[in-house]
Amino acid sequence: MTAGDGAPLGLRERKKQETRAALSWATIRLSVERGWDGVTVEDIAAEANVSVRTFRNYFSSKAEAFVAWHLDRMLHVADDLRARPADEPLPEAITHALRARFAPAPGADRAPRSREFLDQWVKGIRLMLTEPDVQGEFLKANLIVQRELAGAIAERTGTDATRDLYPTLVAAATGAATTAAMDHWLRSDDPTVPVDVLLNDALDRLWAGLPVP
Repeated sequence: MTAGDGAPLGLRERKKQETRAALSWATIRLSVERGWDGVTVEDIAAEANVSVRTFRNYFSSKAEAFVAWHLDRMLHVADDLRARPADEPLPEAITHALRARFAPAPGADRAPRSREFLDQWVKGIRLMLTEPDVQGEFLKANLIVQRELAGAIAERTGTDATRDLYPTLVAAATGAATTAAMDHWLRSDDPTVPVDVLLNDALDRLWAGLPVP
């Protein structure tokens, strides 16, 4: 586990990230099991084995905690893009950075991809997209991710994310392709179908200019 600049995290920061991830996953898991209105902050804190005060130190609401798992994973895409070889073409670099966060094999900061995990994750994402309290946080998270990704794209292309349209446009298009792939995966009857395969297909079509099939 590393910081955004690639340096290893200290023990304190690593523990904080682990607690944040545990609270977010507890929110998703309990919401899937009991329904959104059937889960309280007290339930989430108990599930993560922390106090309610600790929960409040990390999140201002259930919805924010619910979306944090998605937000944190997607923010790492910008870090991964910055770490790609400088001479790698931008489309390839973005594709590799995204797929690294959606690969089926578990990584150091991702939960094991068991069938139970995938089933809960699919239900959790569906809840994200239908529960009004979560939708607002989900949209906010996507905007945060888009800004971070645009910054990384600007660095690679020598553009300015605040002045030039290009990095923001590419980041927005990449986000749309990712959302489309996830939506297609959610509508699949089998959540064990690798989402990274769908994501790769969506990105290939995007970089090709979205030709008519």
